[in-house]
Amino acid sequence: MNELELIRSKIYEIRGQKVMLDRDLARMYNVSTSNLNKAVKRNIKRFPEDFMFQLSQMEFDELKANLIFQNGTSSWGGTRKLPYAFTEQGLAMLSGLLNSDIAIQVNINIMRAFVAIRKMVTTNPVTLRLSTLEKNFEELKQDLEEIFADYNDINEDTRAQLDAINIALADLQSDKKNMSRRKRIGFKTDDSE
Repeated sequence: MNELELIRSKIYEIRGQKVMLDRDLARMYNVSTSNLNKAVKRNIKRFPEDFMFQLSQMEFDELKANLIFQNGTSSWGGTRKLPYAFTEQGLAMLSGLLNSDIAIQVNINIMRAFVAIRKMVTTNPVTLRLSTLEKNFEELKQDLEEIFADYNDINEDTRAQLDAINIALADLQSDKKNMSRRKRIGFKTDDSE
């Protein structure tokens, strides 16, 4: 997995925004999560709510359900505090705080990953998706009409066969004369000869 794909796999959608979590960023920057968060808190004026926010317990539980956080929050391993999520603007602001060579290279790659995601969205706009859905819906509709037409044809054939059987039975019942001319089948008794 190359660097961009690795970063893309760490971008989540939370509260309708593409974000990266403090834990993943700390690993990429090769610092501890607590040191990353301390640097952010020292410069908290640079991170308004639309740049960075702390996850709610419900959002964190949803991430745990998706196995992003396996241990949950505890004092014995696992996450001790609810994680922070950084939007693209927050990541750009974070790049100004961390000045190591690793941080600079990681920030460049993160920005490229966000640009790649944006390109995927703009090259495949909602209108294209809707037209594809409409096309698929029309194909399904035609398939269903063909299936129901075949079903009705089978029913027509079955009805024709049942009508033919009913007509034959009616003919047999009305033709009692034909029944009396036939030789009786069964044991012969002395008086019948």
